[in-house]
Amino acid sequence: MKFRSHETFFIRKGWLSKGMKYVKNYDDVFVSKDPKPMDRLGLGSNMVKSLRYWMQATGLTEEPKSGKRTQKFTDVGDIIFHNDRYLEEQGTLALIQWQLARNKDLATSWFYFFYIFKMQEFTREDFVQGLKNYVLMENAGEAAADRSYQDDFNCIINTYLSRYKTSTRYTSPENNISCPLGELGLVDVANRERKLYKKTMLSSSLLPAWIALAIILLAHKDKKEIPISDLLNGEGSIGRAFNLDMTSLLDILRRMENRETIRIVRTAGLDVVRILTDKTALECIGQYYQEIIAE
Repeated sequence: MKFRSHETFFIRKGWLSKGMKYVKNYDDVFVSKDPKPMDRLGLGSNMVKSLRYWMQATGLTEEPKSGKRTQKFTDVGDIIFHNDRYLEEQGTLALIQWQLARNKDLATSWFYFFYIFKMQEFTREDFVQGLKNYVLMENAGEAAADRSYQDDFNCIINTYLSRYKTSTRYTSPENNISCPLGELGLVDVANRERKLYKKTMLSSSLLPAWIALAIILLAHKDKKEIPISDLLNGEGSIGRAFNLDMTSLLDILRRMENRETIRIVRTAGLDVVRILTDKTALECIGQYYQEIIAE
């Protein structure tokens, strides 16, 4: 479990693109002594630490657990770098969101928020207390400092909401930098004065069919039949990562069914999705980008 590894910085626009550029050219960019990472990346030392963390937490890169801590692209990260380095496509953002939300080890608070935390409207205190209880149960009674949980909550809010929505005071344009994942619209303000927030559902039209299928294949490896309830609420599910309800999930599944990649099978007491395609998850992601180029 990790908390506050972001150094209180949420993902700034352009950060992940810059990170991918330099990891491609210099696998030691975050540990190099000459030049230092701050000089090469043009970021302060804490921002460099934050970017190094976010590259891994979003599943774009990985580091070995021992030896020199160089970074290399994951399979998904490599496809994104070669097809949408500037993160301009909705499918790219959806992939990154799913990889972040399901990352229990590196982004524990995000995993808790999307997969465990059931409250639809909540305050910071609601989240922090729930997360603290979850960590105590999962981690044999050991917990991080409350400040770490609070900073993670603030970072989650700033990831999905621009500051003009969260602040009751005037916010200058310079301080209103938004995270690209805010385009997905997964969190909103329920009551600004009470600092009450709410989870909001991704518009199903923002989740391309090939990307949805790739996520399902990655989350439910080697399964040819998957209960729809698992797709909606299971650990690592597409439903939880995007706050989907059954109607929205079925809309996405029907678009996949129209491509003859899956079939929705309704049986007595159990509705399942049957995987028809032989494509791998990576091939589905590649197909998504190929269709964009062909348009």
